[in-house]
Amino acid sequence: MEKKKTTPKLKIRKGDLVKVIAGDSKGQQGKIVEVLVSKNRVIVEGINMVSKHTKPSASNPNGGIIKKEAPIHISNLMLIDPKSGEPTRVGRVRNSEGKLVRVAKKSGEEIK
Repeated sequence: MEKKKTTPKLKIRKGDLVKVIAGDSKGQQGKIVEVLVSKNRVIVEGINMVSKHTKPSASNPNGGIIKKEAPIHISNLMLIDPKSGEPTRVGRVRNSEGKLVRVAKKSGEEIK
């Protein structure tokens, strides 16, 4: 019998403000545009830009070099605390209604 591969619960979501803590874009901040759950990567607005060489096509008649965001691994990102504006780790706690919510470890503030 084949063992089913489970994907880990990610602590960051689309729309979160994150800071890059490792890699070429270290120190930069941006908003998450897309989450690639199966690869544990995210695309962050204006971060990890790469040059893509494109051939002329109907949508781009001239072709040329296009700058676009490449996916970055979630281990190289840290969520920005909504209260203090500093990078923080993320925890999960049950709120008063008994629903699981994400909280910033630094301030204890609920995230969205």
